[in-house]
Amino acid sequence: MIKMPPANEKNKKSPKKRQRDKSQKEDARLKEEEMKAKHLKTLAEKTEAEAFLEELVFGGEDEFVERLTSGSKAKYSTSGNLLESDSEEEKTENAELRARKPVWVDDEDEAEENVEMTHRYRKDFMKSKSEKTLSKEKLQARLQEQFQKAMGGVPSWACQSNKKRRSKEDSDSDEDYEDNLLSKTGNLLAESSFLPKGIIQVKKCLNANHERMSPLPLTTVQFHPLAQVIMTAGYDRSISLFQVDGKLNPKIQSIHLERFPIYKAHFSADGEQVIATGLRNKLFYLYDMMGGSIVPVFNVRGLKEKCVQEFEVSLDGSFLLLNGSEGYLHLLSMKTKELIGSMKMNGEAMRTAFSPDSSKIFSNSDDGFVYVWDVKSRRCLNKFTDDGSLCGTSIALSRDGRYVVCGSQSGVVNVYNHEDCLQHANPKPIKSIMNLVTTASSLRFNSKTEILAMASNKTKDAVKLVHIPSFNVFSNFPLQSKRRSIHFVRSFDFSPRSGYFSIANNKGEALLYRLKHYTEF
Repeated sequence: MIKMPPANEKNKKSPKKRQRDKSQKEDARLKEEEMKAKHLKTLAEKTEAEAFLEELVFGGEDEFVERLTSGSKAKYSTSGNLLESDSEEEKTENAELRARKPVWVDDEDEAEENVEMTHRYRKDFMKSKSEKTLSKEKLQARLQEQFQKAMGGVPSWACQSNKKRRSKEDSDSDEDYEDNLLSKTGNLLAESSFLPKGIIQVKKCLNANHERMSPLPLTTVQFHPLAQVIMTAGYDRSISLFQVDGKLNPKIQSIHLERFPIYKAHFSADGEQVIATGLRNKLFYLYDMMGGSIVPVFNVRGLKEKCVQEFEVSLDGSFLLLNGSEGYLHLLSMKTKELIGSMKMNGEAMRTAFSPDSSKIFSNSDDGFVYVWDVKSRRCLNKFTDDGSLCGTSIALSRDGRYVVCGSQSGVVNVYNHEDCLQHANPKPIKSIMNLVTTASSLRFNSKTEILAMASNKTKDAVKLVHIPSFNVFSNFPLQSKRRSIHFVRSFDFSPRSGYFSIANNKGEALLYRLKHYTEF
């Protein structure tokens, strides 16, 4: 009979074996640390221009590297979000794959592509006449220099985000509270309660375009959808970008469009482009913020318009809608800028708005009717009369899909239930707001559907903020002062999470207000 050793003796390891196991574990740990170091080195090989522009527009890289080096199980996606990481085995395999060299390289792919610098939109970046061409990499570095020159170096909010975050935790004062709001656009600080009606807590800040006031009226002010940046444009033929901090609001960049007074400018949904139309032109411009190029679009096949002014961009980034003459609306692909199809109203097209899911278009006309269109088929789903309106002048939809608001030449703003507008030919307004006595030229909801901003460009200081869902006007806005400060309103916008509100006026100012109820940018 074979005698089995006791269990405790069976599991007992010799000193040599224990030493060998310990050595193997140490080797495995060192190998893992080496893999992490290689991974960090790969991330660090990004060019300075890419890193700077990415931090300037999107932010978030400091937090990403901090989490990665502290062992957080996360990886960085192209959208700037932190997602769940792969397993350790997958990360090791991915690191090994990155370390492998390709078996074959195409010489044409490796050839450096040069960019023509003598073009009028890039000649300002030339340092000498001999620089007729630059590689894309060198042009990108030159763009970085331009940004740094405009801002006086890397912005403080980008390089001191960690310091600001700690400062917020250590101080509860109102001043520190406002300083730390905007280090990152989506940085959640606190959950806002429902906005109370009656009085709105608001503070007047330094003008958003303080560092570059326009000598002529502004026609557009808009906040960037992803970064704490604001854009202004107007009759001085310029588009300007500013960093919003509520105190200094430093200028980032300005571009000039020759002989092109700007009627309207708008960010693309991803925030990488600006679309601009002129006062008397059928062409429009596309400004690529990341690439630095300005492209005129003037020969859209099938588009037979002598002048293009009013337009809208769908919230999903797929479509560009142009208002044409004689009641026509033209739907273009945002990607290719090609005409998809056109829609026709009986009256003259005034204003348009996409539904939150970009599946429908609402448009009003100069005969008091509102049309609802299906984007996919370009078919009219419904046509209804705006109650009491003889001429529509503005329209807006709430982001939560509950409300449709229509402004008229008389100044009356009707608020409708969204579903009623799809089903009835004569829907009854939930509320008719009559605080404007001249043409209701502009309407906009904030992202939380708690405020409706409305204004008239026919009277000085004619701007009101309406509380939702009570539909009562906030009595303390506009702020009272000994002299008029708003003048004629040409455009306005809320920041992505309603922390700021800006008004562009006929004096070339982009007035900036801090809405204290909201704790995010």
